[in-house]
Amino acid sequence: MTPDQLRHFQRKLQTSRAELLRELEASGPAGQPEDTREGDQSDHASAETDRDLVGLNRERIRMLLGQVDAALARIENGSYGICEDTGEPIGLKRLEAQPTATLSVEAAQKREQAAR
Repeated sequence: MTPDQLRHFQRKLQTSRAELLRELEASGPAGQPEDTREGDQSDHASAETDRDLVGLNRERIRMLLGQVDAALARIENGSYGICEDTGEPIGLKRLEAQPTATLSVEAAQKREQAAR
């Protein structure tokens, strides 16, 4: 991969990281207790469901941040764009679609088939 291509993916990943951090911040503080003295039982159940969904979303964002940070680390250590199973380059089209990819399309398909 050329230095220009690496810079392109680094910028793309940094932009994605910034967007994820904004989304995490916008979701509010984790575990925020709510006043449960008012409302009926269905209001309490609805509020609990909302808190659960916010928690799941925060967990998803943290997982994605981990993937982005790992991809940025691979750029720094020179292993970005190399399939972790085969050691071959991951196609640019795949990286463009999924910049955090660690497997080539073929290796990902083999893993999926093996899991079945």
